[in-house]
Amino acid sequence: MTENSSRNLAIQLRKKRYAAERRFRLYGIISISIALGALCLLIGNMAAKGWSAFMQTYIILEVELPRDGLAPGGKIDIETLREANYVAYLRKSLRDNIPGVTSRRDRRSLYKLISSGATLDLQNRVLADTKLIGSKISIAAVASDDVDQFIKGNITAGSGGKISSKQAAWIKTLSDAGRIEKRFNTNLFSNGDSREPELAGIWGATIGSLLTMFVTVLLSFPLGVAAAIYLEEFARKNRWTDIIEVNINNLAAVPSIVFGLLGLAVFLSFFGLPRSAPLVGGIVLALMTLPTIIIASRAALSAVPPSIREAAIGMGASPMQVVLHHVLPLAFPGILTGTIIGAARALGETAPLLMIGMVAFIVDIPGSITDPATVLPVQIYLWADSPERAFVERTAAATLILLTFLILMNLIAVILRKKFERRW
Repeated sequence: MTENSSRNLAIQLRKKRYAAERRFRLYGIISISIALGALCLLIGNMAAKGWSAFMQTYIILEVELPRDGLAPGGKIDIETLREANYVAYLRKSLRDNIPGVTSRRDRRSLYKLISSGATLDLQNRVLADTKLIGSKISIAAVASDDVDQFIKGNITAGSGGKISSKQAAWIKTLSDAGRIEKRFNTNLFSNGDSREPELAGIWGATIGSLLTMFVTVLLSFPLGVAAAIYLEEFARKNRWTDIIEVNINNLAAVPSIVFGLLGLAVFLSFFGLPRSAPLVGGIVLALMTLPTIIIASRAALSAVPPSIREAAIGMGASPMQVVLHHVLPLAFPGILTGTIIGAARALGETAPLLMIGMVAFIVDIPGSITDPATVLPVQIYLWADSPERAFVERTAAATLILLTFLILMNLIAVILRKKFERRW
């Protein structure tokens, strides 16, 4: 083969190699673009369905608070104020704004325009300021979920729908009088769950998630780091440690529902721990998160150069001092990143929590790790299974909030890794 032929062959091979590299780079760009497109499609779909949940319809009413009904004899008593007939005051104000409603059936339809939660709001306002007794006050009464959806254009009136033609006419009358307003939906962020969509909120599920994550991190972080330190720094390499490593890697790939079955059989049935409690949910999620933390911690420990250990030993440090004073601080950014990623995965889990009863309908806000509670993913599951149209937008809104939490946790993990990691 001549020199020119050899040179031409080398040039052709180099062109093929460069072309293969460009194709490989293009495949990577296409894959990332598809993933980003799917993510944007998901978030866009959730935003289109859920943005309206952040606004709530209110009906502005002028309510008379008669002194003879709330403070008979001129004496103000808290128990009397609690048991007063606030529903009647709201209904009277509603009738005053819609004259001509006389039949019993029409009155029932008229009263359905406001939510049952408006009564509690009026009661709380009177209890907070008893000076209002005997006067007429303006109150923003929460509209029912059907009125809210009608105002937002999600349902139509008539034809056997949830809003009748008469109710639509009354709503128009109130709107023309300037008594229909849309405000930011504070109930979504301050209330617990409710059968009434307009009163349902995520605060109870958020507190339940925080309590569950507290138990999860409290158990999984020290145990995972301790196990990683032992396996990486002190354990001898033999058949037993190989079996342990294989089982840890296998546990990281076990379906999460298996951990739920374990929690049901051991923690609930055998130990008798309370059902639907953040304590049990945190223990189950800690078991699920442990393999991830151990693997990430071992990788961070092994990334520390052996020269660090050798230098510390040369200065007279004991093996424990080498690990605690030198190796662990340098590996801590990677350990922390793995822990946050594991906690983010646990935050989005639903299947293991369903098995231990955290799918229960919980109205009250949990105050401790032993109180009945639910978590955000389970709350989304419950709302998605509800037939009311108003729960559709609240499901999408809660999904957006959960995605925001997960993105923030992963973003914090990336920032901490970039800030504290050292390149050797």
